[in-house]
Amino acid sequence: MSLQQRYEAAFMPNYGVPPLALISGTGLRVTGADGRSYLDFIGGIAVSSLGHAHPALVEAVSAQVAAIAHTSNLFLNEPEILLAEKLLSLVDAPARVFLANSGTEANECALKLAIKYGKTHGRPYIVAMENGFHGRTLGALSLTGKAAIRDQFGPFPIDVRFVPFGDADALKAAVTSECAAVFVEPTQGEAGVVSPPAGYLTAAREICDATGTLLVLDEIQSAIGRTGAWFAHQHEGVVPDVLTLAKGLGGGLPIGACLAFGEHGAIFAKGDHGSTFGGNPVSAAAALAVLTTIEKDGLLANAAEVGEYLTASIEALAHPAVAGVRGRGLWKAIVLHAEDAAALEAALRERGVLANALRPDAVRLAPPLVTTRDDVDAFTTALTGALTACYPPGGRP
Repeated sequence: MSLQQRYEAAFMPNYGVPPLALISGTGLRVTGADGRSYLDFIGGIAVSSLGHAHPALVEAVSAQVAAIAHTSNLFLNEPEILLAEKLLSLVDAPARVFLANSGTEANECALKLAIKYGKTHGRPYIVAMENGFHGRTLGALSLTGKAAIRDQFGPFPIDVRFVPFGDADALKAAVTSECAAVFVEPTQGEAGVVSPPAGYLTAAREICDATGTLLVLDEIQSAIGRTGAWFAHQHEGVVPDVLTLAKGLGGGLPIGACLAFGEHGAIFAKGDHGSTFGGNPVSAAAALAVLTTIEKDGLLANAAEVGEYLTASIEALAHPAVAGVRGRGLWKAIVLHAEDAAALEAALRERGVLANALRPDAVRLAPPLVTTRDDVDAFTTALTGALTACYPPGGRP
């Protein structure tokens, strides 16, 4: 029986059956159970910041798990303190940290902060974005503006009002002195790596300042160097009230973080929130190794430079099926004129490249921050063949 058959028999059907089983990886290369080598250009959905089996990550995790793997929140451990201190050194204002296990949990923390802030100050509702994505627990899902995954689990106990992403006028109309918080992704990841107009985050900051509303930035996908800066909001010089992180922070180990800035770092009282596994020393050691390596190896600059080369290389193909390339740094979407993304993803996989058809007309790319120009050239060669297979001269296959 194949791994796929065993998977289908053992697991709930919420993912379907993935087309490929992976058994090992080094750098940008992974090996499938089929024995083939693949160039990983999705990086575990923007998680594998340093690629696979990076020596710094292996050493940090191995050493920590051999020392102590778990303490719970009844006791502190040094790796979690070192990680919190490192994160605080990377943001642009004083803040406090809560460590969790995932992006959804980081957003749950942010939501609870917003709810308590709202109840304290008589602010009963929250504003979030249409097509935004913040997670799948009931709290995070209440903020997620995607009807297909949201509606069947409602109604939700939180009053969340949705506005079009990138529309500053709509945001201003929706945010009043009775609004507790605005939740927004600097770039919408699951919507297809969609960026707002220039100045939108600045406008959101001004709107929140004028009304006393918390600005919560969900950087689960966009942070940790993905766009060529530590955090995507730093490109616009905006400081949020609350910031959520996960994915690339652990380099493959599960971890999330919620940072609350200034006086908002004291919203929670003792006992208001917690996590048994949050801040566990193994994931904290992994995250610290990721941040240290990004800094030491100049991977922010690499993400920016190689990301520009990736966009230029795709655009240089000038393929009539490609409508354009969205995104910044090593976080892109190849946008198609037709809804052929699934076919293009499959064609890339057949040619030894892993990508993600996250929308019918968009293929997401999120390769590790260690990606080189040679890796991009290998990807572009495979993309040329995949486009030819999907759109052969003379008509569709």
